[in-house]
Amino acid sequence: MFLQLALDRLTKEECFQIVEETEISIDWIEIGTGVIKEYGMAMVREMKANFPHKTIVADMKTCDAGKHETKQAFEAGADISTVMAFSANQTIKDSLEVARLYDKKIMVDLLGVFDWNRIDSLVEMGVDLLCFHYGKDMQTQRELDVKSLPFSDTLKDIQISVAGGISDKNLPEILLINPDIIIVGNGISMAADRGKAAAYIKEYISK
Repeated sequence: MFLQLALDRLTKEECFQIVEETEISIDWIEIGTGVIKEYGMAMVREMKANFPHKTIVADMKTCDAGKHETKQAFEAGADISTVMAFSANQTIKDSLEVARLYDKKIMVDLLGVFDWNRIDSLVEMGVDLLCFHYGKDMQTQRELDVKSLPFSDTLKDIQISVAGGISDKNLPEILLINPDIIIVGNGISMAADRGKAAAYIKEYISK
């Protein structure tokens, strides 16, 4: 099980400082959408240059222009680029095509999507990495409840990541669905001791 550190709503300096403090425990580094909007592809390039041994996720949240945006992410050094599940099928297919050309991966973000028919169609298109994402704004209403996630053993051959207010407090519940990737943002970046927080989560999910 991989630990993905989500860097969002942070300055460039804060991003690099947090990665340096948690590097030993994290597996994947996510450059959040807000950070990409603020600093552009240069942020992805610099993060990959500084941490070449880590998997870099560019959270592009692509919903159109799949070929162009996915190519942007990969040429900047990302190993994974995100595409929204509600995008047109052609957008997702184009993104997957670019990923195959670059020998990289697409993560499809299921934010707001709870329709099994849509999830099935994504799998049929060749998507093999899905993110069950309980959004930041949704978290103001209630916390992530794994029972609300459209998860089933039928996705056993698909890599599954989970994101949405995850911290050491709700980890036991999240792990009930045995995801492949745990995505943690504030649960690490806002901790008093980030290194300790990341180490605890990594150790817990590695058991």
